[in-house]
Amino acid sequence: MEIKDTYKTIESPSEEILFKEKNSKFFGYAFPVSTTDEIKIHIDQLKKQHFGAVHFCYAYQIGTEKIEFRANDDGEPSNSAGIPIYGQIQSFGLTNILIVVVRFFGGTKLGVGGLITAYKTTAQLVLENALIIEKTIDVQFKITFDYKNINKVMRIIKEKQLEIHSQKMEENCELLIVTRKKNAERIFDIFDALFEISISKLD
Repeated sequence: MEIKDTYKTIESPSEEILFKEKNSKFFGYAFPVSTTDEIKIHIDQLKKQHFGAVHFCYAYQIGTEKIEFRANDDGEPSNSAGIPIYGQIQSFGLTNILIVVVRFFGGTKLGVGGLITAYKTTAQLVLENALIIEKTIDVQFKITFDYKNINKVMRIIKEKQLEIHSQKMEENCELLIVTRKKNAERIFDIFDALFEISISKLD
């Protein structure tokens, strides 16, 4: 069975998108994120930027193996904002992303159906204008060995085109290497079979 070790996300924060419906204005934004702390920072910045907006509705999804997601209606009728936004994240097949839609009320009520359409459309327009990229899911290993074994280790790293994240070259050497998830087991076995060299997976 082929191990899936790629995921889709956006390369950089999207440009602001404006969608209007019955005088209400919906400003849409997407950000690449990997922690909930980053999400709070982006939302706080938008609240400063759009002083006077009524609703800051958002949805996010983080993670590749363990997925964490949330949809927030921020005072709009239940499931009329956050879920339609999250639906677009799912339909584009993205993760490590936050979409925020900021609403300025225009005086006319849109009703739940109208709100669902407006939030969904804004999120969709944002993603259609964002640069979507594919990234690999990587695994990190720590390799420890005596300096005398350095040539053996380096030969494999070169052969297998492994990326070295950090290195400590002293009498006792330590390397942090990165490989794609689908190659991880094979790489582990190669180093694990070597005499006087130990390898361990980092979470």
